[in-house]
This record gives sequence, C-alpha cells and structure tokens, in this order.
Amino acid sequence: MDLISYVANSINVKEKQVEAALKLLEEGNTVPFIARYRKEMTGNLDEEQIFAIEKEYSYQENLKQRKEDVLRIIETKGKLTDEIKKAIEEATKLKEVEDIYRPYKEKRKTRATEAIRKGLEPLADYLLSLPQNGNINEAAKKYLSEEVKTIEEALQGAKDIIAERVSDNPKFRAKITDSLSNYGFIITKLKKDAVDENKVYKQYYDHKEKLKFIEDHRVMAINRAEKEKIITVSYEYDKGYIVKFCMRGLTHDKISIANEIIEEAVKDGLERLAFPSVENEVWNEFFERASNKSIEVFASNLENLLVQSPVSVKHIIGFDPAFRTGCKLAVLDNTGKMLEIGKIYPHAPINKKDEAEKILLSLLKKYDVSLIAIGNGTASRESEKFVGDIVKKYGLSVKYTLVSEAGASVYSASENARAEFPDLHVEERSAVSIARRVLDPLAELIKIDPKSIGVGQYQHDLPVKELDEKLDQTVFKTVNRVGVDVNTASKELLMHISGLNKATADTIVEYRNEFGSFKNRKEIAKVKKVGAKAFEQAAGFLRIKDGDEILDRTSIHPESYKVAKAIIAKLVNKEIGSGQFIEEISRLNLKELANELGSDSYTVEDIVANLKEPLRDYRDSFEGPILKSDVLEIENLHVGDKLQGVVRNVVDFGAFVDIGLHDDGLVHKSKMTKEKNANPYELLSVGDIIDVYVCELDMERKRVSLSLYI
Repeated sequence: MDLISYVANSINVKEKQVEAALKLLEEGNTVPFIARYRKEMTGNLDEEQIFAIEKEYSYQENLKQRKEDVLRIIETKGKLTDEIKKAIEEATKLKEVEDIYRPYKEKRKTRATEAIRKGLEPLADYLLSLPQNGNINEAAKKYLSEEVKTIEEALQGAKDIIAERVSDNPKFRAKITDSLSNYGFIITKLKKDAVDENKVYKQYYDHKEKLKFIEDHRVMAINRAEKEKIITVSYEYDKGYIVKFCMRGLTHDKISIANEIIEEAVKDGLERLAFPSVENEVWNEFFERASNKSIEVFASNLENLLVQSPVSVKHIIGFDPAFRTGCKLAVLDNTGKMLEIGKIYPHAPINKKDEAEKILLSLLKKYDVSLIAIGNGTASRESEKFVGDIVKKYGLSVKYTLVSEAGASVYSASENARAEFPDLHVEERSAVSIARRVLDPLAELIKIDPKSIGVGQYQHDLPVKELDEKLDQTVFKTVNRVGVDVNTASKELLMHISGLNKATADTIVEYRNEFGSFKNRKEIAKVKKVGAKAFEQAAGFLRIKDGDEILDRTSIHPESYKVAKAIIAKLVNKEIGSGQFIEEISRLNLKELANELGSDSYTVEDIVANLKEPLRDYRDSFEGPILKSDVLEIENLHVGDKLQGVVRNVVDFGAFVDIGLHDDGLVHKSKMTKEKNANPYELLSVGDIIDVYVCELDMERKRVSLSLYI
C-alpha cells in the first residue's frame, strides 16, 4: 500500500500536499510555521490538516511495521498462506492485523493449550475432518494417557481446542462484530445495592437501545455509570444465527458423526470466549469513538475560550467571591500590573455590608475603575447582586462581568504564581488572575493546565495521553495564530511560540531583563540558545510594536521583508495602515505583483493583509465578555422572555449559557433549530454572545431551559 496515497485519500488532500508537509516536518519545521509561511509549498494546508497528516502517516508507518512483524512470525511457524498474506497486506487498521494474528499468537495457559500439551490436538483435527463413518469413542481411546484417563476427558480436551479456534477465527469474530454493531442492542439495568444519590444515571436504570444509533455522550455516561457500579451492561443480538454461521464455516453443511460434538464446542467457544471478548472490543471501539469526539469538543471549546477578545480598560478590579473567608479584591492597570489588594465581608456569616460598600467605592474612585470582573464560583451571584446594587444606588458608570474562574485556584497555588506574588495569599492571587482573564484571556489562561479550565465533557474518563496531546496542539496553534509581543509576553506564552521551548523562553526573558526591550527582530537572534532554526520558526510570531522596524509589528516574516518593502515602494503614500495607503494597496493586482517580485500569491496576499492592518489582533473578530450594570433574578423571568447570554460550554446534548443567574441555563439541542438532528458544535461555540428565549422555568430546582428561537 502506498502510504502517501492512503494518507492523502483519508484526509481528502492531494498527494503532493502530503509529501510537502511531511518533508517540511522532517526538516524540523513546526506546524504553525508551515501553515503560515509555507503555504506555497503545501497548497495552503491549515494547522489541523498538517497535524492530521502527521498523525495518520505515523499510524500507517507503525501499521506497516506491525504487518511485517506479524507476517514474519506466522511464516516462521510455517502457517503463512497466500490468503493470510493478502488479508494482512490489505488491512487498514491495527485491530484487523491483530485479529488475523490471534490464532498464531503465543498464549498464556488456557484449557486449549493444556489440551494441546496433553497431545489432544490430533483428536480435534480428526473431529474437524468431518468423519462420515466410524466410532468417535474408539478414536478418542487412542489419546488416553497418564494425564488423560477417560474418553470423556479426551473429547473435552478436543472440544476445548475447537472452542478456542472458533474464538480465534477472524471471520467468526468479524461476524459477531457486525451482528452486534449493526443489529444488536445495549441493555442497562440498575445494579442491586447501587448508590446514586442524585439520580444522575436515572435514565439508565432500565434502558435499551440499538447500539448502532447510540450517541457519543450516552456512551460516555453508560461507561462512567458502569465504572461507578451503578448499572450493569449487557448486549442482545442473534447469537443463534452466529452459532449457525460458525457451524457452516466449520462443517460446510456436511453430515458427520462429529457434528454434535463440534456444535457443543462452537457454543462453548462463543459463549465462554468469543462473545465476551468481542463485546468488549466493540464497546471499546464505541468508547474510543466517543472519547475522540469528547477530546475534539474539549479542544474546540478550549480554543474558543483562548481566542476571546481582550478588553481594554484603564483600571479593573478582580473580585474573588466567598462567604465566610471574605471577598478578595485586586486592582490592576491595563497591563495586568497589580496596584492594590483588598478584602471585604459583604455576605453571611460576617455581614459587614456597609463597610464592604465603603471599601469598594473607595477603590472605584481612587483608581477610576471602569470594570469589575467577578469570579463565577461560590458566592458569585450574591457578589454580583452586591456590586449591581452599589452601581444602581450611586448611579455609577462602572460595568461588571462574570468570569469563569475554573483553574484559577490551580494557577494561584502554582510555583509561577508564588514567584510573581510571594506576599499574597492564594485567594488574592486568584483575584488577580480573574481580572487578567478579562484583560487578556490567552495570556492568563496559558498559565493553567488546560484540563483545569472546565470546558470539557467527561474529561476524567478520557485517555490522558491523547487528551494532553490534543489540548497541547490546540494551545500551540492558538498562541501562534495570535502571536505575542516579545517585549511583554510571559515565559509561559513564549514557550508556546513556534521554535521556542522553556529554555529559550527563559533566556529571552533574562535578556529582556538585562538589556531592556528588543528594538527589532534581528536582536532576538542574538539571544543565547536561540539558534538560526529557532529564529526562523519563531520570528514571524514575535511582534515588536515600538521598535525601529515597522514591519516587526506585523506577522510578516523577516524572510519576506524584501518583498514587503518592494510593495510599499510602489505606493505614493508610505504610511502603513492609513486610509490612503489602504486605498492604494487595495488596487494592486496581487497575482501580477507576485510574478513581478518573484514571490508567490499566498505570501503576497499575506503581506498585503498585514500592511493594511499592521496591529490587527486575530482575536478582534471574536466575542468579548458581556458587560452588565444590572442583576437578574429567576423570579423576574417569564416563559418567552428574550435574554442575552454567553455560552460557557458546548456538549453533545446542547449548550450551557450564562444569562446572569446562579446556574447556567441549558439550550437543549432540540431547541437550537427547528430542523431535526441539530449538531450543537456547528451552531455554537464557547464564548459566543447569543440571544436566547426562556422556554421553561423550574422554580423548585432553580433551573431555566432556553431556546434559540421562539
């Protein structure tokens, strides 16, 4: 099998694109660099396509190696036939290869291996030769020995061997897989003495559905419920049909004196070995599919959270709510620098509301604060009401917003947070982090393990290696799409830049601290440990806003400065980004320009786009937080009310939307569109600001059901 061709077909790109991407990766180029600065070579492949090519090619290379190993082992055993060889060579999945290899695999001690050791394999072969005449008992007598004392023992050993062969037969296993996957049912029942206090898994106490149509989120729920010993899981499919299929495969419908014994062996091999084994395999495949989907959901939600638009304000207060221990306040300037820390007790049990009001008003006035960022954890809605009441009471122009504080405590207790704020308590650092999440979500969230950010579904049930790999890819891709200011970026941001790592990020920060701000990109190449390759990969993603080279503030790569300056030279107005400049450059024929300058159309288009908007932030096209000045109570709501909310999480069955209540409202996928089979991920993303309608109110449980349409 041609690996390049196979990968190209599986990802739906051209073979030459796969070849180009693999060659560039082999040369040590990173995925963001290739996607951004080598479009002419790859035919404009994006990061996801390049990651997919890399992953699929690696899988197919490993598969090819495994095929070679299996062919060699089977040939060594003298069992390799043209049919087996063809089946292995045509396999496209590792599981297919392993199923073919199963009968030839060295096994641990089983009933069959013990029977073979006792010399009973020839008896099994005799039975499977389908004798027409003779006496089976007489045939079995030949195999009696010190270890096999009776005819019954001999025949049982032969049946054990046949049973294992049935279980190992790839065609029989494939038929079981097909019957269960396409026609079978999964059945779940409440386990005796199970404890499910909150009835989380109530819908699975007595549940049956066709396995073929089970949705991924139900696979994850059932898997967790079984793991927590709440339910039992079983399967229903036509096992009688499988028995007949296996009998035909072994006897070819011939009449033999051994048929009855063979059928007993077939039934035993299926019930004891094959059915449980294949059921596990099939469920694992469904779980793997669901896990992959959950990982994709997590990655998509994470990316949408990271690219939320930064908010520009002069001063901001980070408000970390709490009851007994008090609410922590952190005043920051627009760069994220902490100016003052405070603590107030507006809630029970201490109830120093008047004092809290004075302290907050004092900070608002002292620093001319225009925005308060309130963490959405414990006491968040009470704190929101406290702030909202003050804003209303004094007619303040201050706005406030609720901020997800997932992972804030993780960061606040980290070594990096302790190093930055050694004199602050954990909760005070959390208040700083909450405010910074509004000022620059990417710069702050990058400091936290993505798994702690709280935008996944069933994340604790997912394979850790695959989840970490995908989330790391997402962070890496996002940071490089946005780019960073090399003079202000933290080392956590820098270490995610293409070509850099923790060591080079540290040396850049050290250089910056010793020599001051970088004046141009060339200076970055002087930093210790930043070699020529690292500089090539990183330079375009590192911005210098106030340096001595205006192109350094753009994402134009230094290797293209000559082309960029040649384009600028063609214009009368040289003031990059100005109205007249944009008018002039927009009239250029980019295709002709590329030919004239000996460049390519992708590079020229990218240069022109950057020259039009030299300081454009990739995140500008995404939503920022909802800024509010009043408080919403569930008692004020009515069915049919139209509200504005922000999407906090998207899952298989819908989306959770923050509309300003204590708990997020749910837009079930059936309420997203009037069309059937809505896909939540195609309709909504984390961070979206949307209009919703109240469609159901549960006052007892304080729950609100929402809809995207009336």
